Amino acid sequence: MALARTLGVALVGVQGHVVDVEADIAQGLPAFVLVGLPDASLMEARDRVRAATANSGCTLPPRRITVNLSPATLPKRGSGFDLAVAVAVLAAAGTVPPAAVSGVVHLGELGLDGSVRAVRGVLPAVLAAARAGCERVVVPHDNADEAALVPGVRVLPVRRLADLVAEHRGDPPPEPADESAPRAAGNDHAAPGRVVADLSEVVGQAEGRLALEVAAAGGHHLLLTGPPGVGKTMLAARLPGLLPDLAEADALEVTAVHSVAGTLPAAATLVHRPPFEDPHHTASVAAVIGGGSGLPRPGAASRAHRGVLFLDEAPEFDRRVLESLRQPLEHGELVLHRSRGTARFPARFQLVLAANPCPCGRAGGKGLDCTCTPDARRRYAARLSGPLLDRVDLRVAVRPVTRAQVGGAAGEPTAVVAARVAAARAAAAARLAGTGSTANGQLRGAELRGRLRLAPAVTADLDRALDRGALTVRGYDRVLRVAWTLADLAGRSAPHGDDLGRALALRGAEGGVR
Repeated sequence: MALARTLGVALVGVQGHVVDVEADIAQGLPAFVLVGLPDASLMEARDRVRAATANSGCTLPPRRITVNLSPATLPKRGSGFDLAVAVAVLAAAGTVPPAAVSGVVHLGELGLDGSVRAVRGVLPAVLAAARAGCERVVVPHDNADEAALVPGVRVLPVRRLADLVAEHRGDPPPEPADESAPRAAGNDHAAPGRVVADLSEVVGQAEGRLALEVAAAGGHHLLLTGPPGVGKTMLAARLPGLLPDLAEADALEVTAVHSVAGTLPAAATLVHRPPFEDPHHTASVAAVIGGGSGLPRPGAASRAHRGVLFLDEAPEFDRRVLESLRQPLEHGELVLHRSRGTARFPARFQLVLAANPCPCGRAGGKGLDCTCTPDARRRYAARLSGPLLDRVDLRVAVRPVTRAQVGGAAGEPTAVVAARVAAARAAAAARLAGTGSTANGQLRGAELRGRLRLAPAVTADLDRALDRGALTVRGYDRVLRVAWTLADLAGRSAPHGDDLGRALALRGAEGGVR
């Protein structure tokens, strides 16, 4: 009997767990048994390993082979364990020294020809290996740039199983093979983020531009309403350009999410720009929130982490999609429960909603006659529920542009507004140091009504709105957050009464829960 061990990594959400991959070769009828709670794609690793080792000149012995993935209670999925299983079996067979592979993490999918193909989630997997004290990690060559983002770990990129066997044995590498074979679909989607258009291209819309600047400076959620064609989508698409670059820790977190989602390019670098996600209104709950059979994968809400989630034509989204956003809006995290386990995904994004004023879209439009009945308008508005809107800080009506505005001077470019946003964010960060918050949109009510409490004369209008029932307590706190952002943009140390009044106006003057 021969026994050998190496290491792999199982991903649950974006959290990696180091797994012991144990291989035992014993007397008995030829068989290949894989245990330790593998899913269907991982069970298929047995056939891939047999073919890959044979085509790499390392035929497995005709005996009973048992591979255990420990801890056995942790669900494992995907083809990323192929390389670890193959190396453990080859070590048990004596093809490679068992001591050379013990304590080494192996990640990668095997082709039948012995090629090592890219897989998703390499960055969080290498992060988990580093936290567990592993110093050496073997990854597919196409994932090498992504794995190298983690400091303190020696990364060995490989193209073929035969190359890895030679490396572990200390032999010279075999002759290079034809590298023209197509790369496996691992991280094969477009990179997160996109070319950001300039704010100077937006004609008119002074109030919408102000709301966009306030949203960027304080990390506030935003609702834009108005007839079709007035510029709601243009404004929303320019919000990421106003946001500052991500801090190193945030960039690593965002990159890990996109690695698991498979939206990093082959030449991976840290995602330093805030991502922008704009799913279509026909998207399902699983597409926006995350899901899938077994353990769920991240959806658009998680891919927008530390960036912007834009829902155009928001009332047309499925109500379940809209209501499921309440949890991440409050906690900055999505917790998805499935039959095979629970996955947690970070989801601290800025929500931007765009909506027409009525089903036909003509209400409030200059020179347009709305054909909707009052009942149809009420039903349309009710698709955005009160509890969801209560979590939105800014609600702005975007008006049609006049001819004078079309022929007028261009507005401020993104760079000028972004500089003011950066200064306001720096002022907020200095004030909030040690609180766990980095922007006014994250301020807790206890801080607003405690250390940052304003004088009663300043909050008089806000207090009256609360007494009338025009504001909920949550809405009260959110108006205060916007007022602090307005003060930061103006360079003041604390909000004035005018800041509270403007914050109330930016929250919307229409009726309903606020």
